[in-house]
Amino acid sequence: MASVKPMLPPASLVVVTQSERMRAILDRLQTIAASDTSVLLVGETGVGKELFADYIHRASPRRDRPFVKVALSAMPHELLESELFGHERGSFTNAIADKRGLFELAHTGTFFLDDLDDVVPGVQVKLLRVLEMQQVMRVGGSAPIPVDVRLITASKIDLEQLVARQLFRADLFYRINVCPVSIPPLRERREDVPLLAEYFLRRFAPQKELILSAEAKQALCHYDWPGNVRELRNVMQRLALFVEREVRPADLPSEIGGNAHVERLVRACGRCIIDGQMSYTDVVACLETNLLRQALADAGGNQSHAARALGLSLSTLRDKLHKFGLGDRHD
Repeated sequence: MASVKPMLPPASLVVVTQSERMRAILDRLQTIAASDTSVLLVGETGVGKELFADYIHRASPRRDRPFVKVALSAMPHELLESELFGHERGSFTNAIADKRGLFELAHTGTFFLDDLDDVVPGVQVKLLRVLEMQQVMRVGGSAPIPVDVRLITASKIDLEQLVARQLFRADLFYRINVCPVSIPPLRERREDVPLLAEYFLRRFAPQKELILSAEAKQALCHYDWPGNVRELRNVMQRLALFVEREVRPADLPSEIGGNAHVERLVRACGRCIIDGQMSYTDVVACLETNLLRQALADAGGNQSHAARALGLSLSTLRDKLHKFGLGDRHD
């Protein structure tokens, strides 16, 4: 049954999911949020790392204190130190007044640093100092300034890979990696796709009462969503603007509604499509067998989720599994 995971009162933020994997992550975040430890969120672009940082802050004892966010990849490197740590008047050209840095603005609250994998080595050293000493030194300053912040960081790649290539400081990695949380991409939790799609449709067009056709749901579930939740949200926002009642496959972008089934067939079994020696019956059996295997693998062995992704009833899926000797495991 679909569910919405609520924030702790009085926060109104919600995370929409029916994925057991995501529920386990949210339960873990509730425990982490109650502490003051550093958190490292790891996940592909668009999975919602900022949303989860928000979740942690608003479920924490610091919820009524400042929450400062910065996307490091969007900030010019030459301005990064001044923005993070502040500067003193006259410390460089155009420094006409003292400026508090973002760490100072986040004092007593939470500081979220996104795209940590893009931070240059010089700034990494200063970040480590802030975490170890709980103080910042402004650019051009001579006196340390105490800061009390709970740090949440995020990376779109595994930082251990950068450490191994000596592109990221090992000591900083171990300092921020106290509570790592890996957020799965949308293609690994396809059961959330229809739920999220309907949520976004209601959000962007509450007056229209839009619905998804069964075929549209199937196409959405079969698509791999390289842009993750962000891509799904943008697609639904576009549909909310132009569709009046029911969303059909023809309304979807061509890469989702037009070729999704063909791409899934090719991924499932390229051999039987190009092998001219196989009979029609053998090709169909080969394709169907591999589609079933692929759907089960995508669903982590959960037959209910696999049936939903294929647009089949659970009983039909189980009949086909028995027919092709793929086991009789039930959920």
